[in-house]
Amino acid sequence: MTWIDTVDEGDASGVLSDLYQAMRDPVNDRVDNILKVHSLHPEGLKAHFAVYRAAMQSTRGLSKAEREMVALTVSQLNECHY
Repeated sequence: MTWIDTVDEGDASGVLSDLYQAMRDPVNDRVDNILKVHSLHPEGLKAHFAVYRAAMQSTRGLSKAEREMVALTVSQLNECHY
């Protein structure tokens, strides 16, 4: 398994801290790990969040958990190991 260095929310400062505040999940009050993988490159994080938000919010008839289950199923069908 690949290990990706990330910056924890409590250690973030400057632009990264601002991005984390905007990306905090309102239900569990934390930043999703899939976003934190870009924490060493804030501009990449900002771009990833835009794509992630579009994908996860575009089907209003599904809950976040349901959208994540669809993403998981598609990843498994594509043999994605992440």
